[in-house]
Amino acid sequence: MLAQTGTVRGVILDDNKQPIDAVNIKASTGTGTQTNKNGFFKITIPANEKVTLTFTHIAHKPIIITVALKNGEDYDFFPVMSTTAEQIGEIVLDSRKRKAVQGIETLSAETVRLIPGATPGVENLLKSLPGVSGNNELSTQYSVRGGNYDENLVYVNEIEVYRPFLIRSGQQEGLSFVNTDLVQNVDFSAGGFQAKFGDKLSSVLDITYKRPSRFGGRVNLSLLGGSASIETASNDSKFTTISGIRYRDNSLLVNSKQTETNFRPRFTDFQTYMTYKFSDKFHLSFLGNVSFNDYDYQPLTRQTNFGTLQDPIALLIFYQGQEEDRFRTYFGAFKANYFLNDDVTLKFIASTYHTTEQEHFDIFAQYRLGEVNTNIGDENLGDVEFSEGIGSQLNHGRNDLDALIVNVEHKGTYEIEENENQVDWGLKYTREDIRDRLIEWEVIDSAGFSIRPPRPDFINNQPYDAFEGPLEPFQSIRARNNTQIDRISGYAQWSKQSMIGEHELYTNIGVRAHSWTVNGDGIQSKTQAVVSPRAQIALKPKWEQDMLFRLSGGFYHQPPFYRELRGPDGVVNPNVKAQQSIHVVLGNDYSFKLWDRPFKLTTEAYYKNLSDVNAYTIENVRIRYRADNNAKAFAYGLDMRLNGEFVPGTESWVSFGYLKTEENINNRGFIRRPTDQRLKFAVLFQDYMRKIPNLKLYLNLTYNTGLPGGSPSYSDPYLFQSVLPDYKRADVGFSYVLVDKDRQFESGWLSAFKELNVGFEIFNVFDAQNSITNTWVRDVYTKRQFGIPNFLTGRVFNVKMGMRF
Repeated sequence: MLAQTGTVRGVILDDNKQPIDAVNIKASTGTGTQTNKNGFFKITIPANEKVTLTFTHIAHKPIIITVALKNGEDYDFFPVMSTTAEQIGEIVLDSRKRKAVQGIETLSAETVRLIPGATPGVENLLKSLPGVSGNNELSTQYSVRGGNYDENLVYVNEIEVYRPFLIRSGQQEGLSFVNTDLVQNVDFSAGGFQAKFGDKLSSVLDITYKRPSRFGGRVNLSLLGGSASIETASNDSKFTTISGIRYRDNSLLVNSKQTETNFRPRFTDFQTYMTYKFSDKFHLSFLGNVSFNDYDYQPLTRQTNFGTLQDPIALLIFYQGQEEDRFRTYFGAFKANYFLNDDVTLKFIASTYHTTEQEHFDIFAQYRLGEVNTNIGDENLGDVEFSEGIGSQLNHGRNDLDALIVNVEHKGTYEIEENENQVDWGLKYTREDIRDRLIEWEVIDSAGFSIRPPRPDFINNQPYDAFEGPLEPFQSIRARNNTQIDRISGYAQWSKQSMIGEHELYTNIGVRAHSWTVNGDGIQSKTQAVVSPRAQIALKPKWEQDMLFRLSGGFYHQPPFYRELRGPDGVVNPNVKAQQSIHVVLGNDYSFKLWDRPFKLTTEAYYKNLSDVNAYTIENVRIRYRADNNAKAFAYGLDMRLNGEFVPGTESWVSFGYLKTEENINNRGFIRRPTDQRLKFAVLFQDYMRKIPNLKLYLNLTYNTGLPGGSPSYSDPYLFQSVLPDYKRADVGFSYVLVDKDRQFESGWLSAFKELNVGFEIFNVFDAQNSITNTWVRDVYTKRQFGIPNFLTGRVFNVKMGMRF
């Protein structure tokens, strides 16, 4: 009982990446074992001493390794046994193969950290994938295959995480929950995912944080902020921690916009992930996060030029007032893993999410809208010569929200090795307690006339006829909600790997169920339930070409979250139903070699039939729902991605996506949905200079066709189907590597680092004017409404430094 031991485990594959049965593993201490028919082995060896392991098989060359493990340490070893030459090395193709049959893309954590972007991180990399759209470089939010920002699941170590409620613009967001310094693995599915994942309509992002084996640290610095992380492990490797702190300042980006502002953003967060291995059977982990977002915004002036060369128009705005936002988020989760035996794993998760959000603003804007002087050489070139509209607008808001979300969950897995079966199940209880005060109003004055809301119960013929009624705001929302939602959800699924002749077949069949009850002050309690059956089939023919075919689909339901229950008037409607999507995905993976380097072409065609749709509008990143389920919709498209080593030793890819999604509200006919991004083209490219191999290049290029431009407040969306300009953006980064795994120093100041690099980035290289929404300005003379684009960031330069020790 007092003996100190470590464990070596893994899977042994042949040159064709197939598992090898009956491989003999013998330790220099005298112990030994064999691989099973799945190529899996596990051997226990003495700790704190060098032990030689010999792998032998009658049809393959032997492999010999020497390892020295600490007490309680687990070492994963995935060798490839060759028939022609001895080969030793760790590979990850086995896990990627298992995920490929599930339609899950695995992204490199190192690529996530390297690729440039105004908001670097996992979401920045996701936006380069087909089917994933994000037309706002200030935001980490993304839409997938016609869905909106609320339709994406995000997990960190199997723990669901949440996004803020009141965020309305990308520049308020600051930091994503996911800390890239802590990331070990990134998995993403754009649709057709299994029943074990939660109740959302569009996608799953599954993040795994590291479990360190030794002490280390990482520091990143740039003009946009910085981050630092530290890794620790006890002498017996039973207790490990990885923690990170980040600071972000978006002033550099926002100052490149057309609005001149006094802008003071302060975004800070701290995360930690701790694990303790009580025994080989019981592991306990804790994930914690604290974030503070302070956003102070004082706009001063703005000039936006639009129109055509023949008829140029300019909007001049002078501001008074300011906006003060405060977001405080606290998150903690415990996860326990109990390995009952080699076949059964039991998991227990408990988490708490608490957020307090304040959005206070009083902004008074006076505008002039008119024709622009286009006489070249004139000293007044670009100035407004004739005003078509003069007016003012006062926006007031006092929005406060306090939300507490508690989850308790159990998951289990039972693997039956004899017939390649696996059974997964889970049960989850969620309690959501949300207190919300919403006070917003807008007063519009044009040429001295207060503009009333365009209601059908009266005729407003101003300014020709005086209106003698009382003054009232153009729009006003006042609501107080104290809402509680209780949820019980669960799933069960069965997976099997079998053979049809010489061809591999993977099958997964599962079902989810979800019941929720809405209560609250002034709310009549309402309980609803949905059931979601799902299935996946994958076939890998034994052909000369390396092909994999996938077919997946089923019923996907999204029971309403608080934001979806709240209508345009701010009042909670407990009768809102779960949106339903019948989803079918047909996919193909084709792996091949080009220029004697590995490449992979992934193609997926999909179709969604949506009913009980909760229609919405998007303003920047703020979503407002109708909360009435009076719409139906569809989405279909084609996604393609070619990835591989375009440059030896580096992974790059090219993505293409086609999407069409429309909705029919109250049976009035189909119109484009707010996320109808018809065409998507993206390139993520990594390169290095052959004469200076330590100088590396990273390119992130995106082209998206324009989204619908939205409609003014109180307006019928069927009358406003204008389209925003195409989104074009290129971010490039240069990095010079001083120290990395291939370039280490035994002496001098560089010997203190495992990695050290300095870099230079250019965001929006071609200074493209991209817009995300329109500001609607009314011309009192013609009563026209102009949709004036709100442009995003221009060209920005950044300097950064990264180090690991």
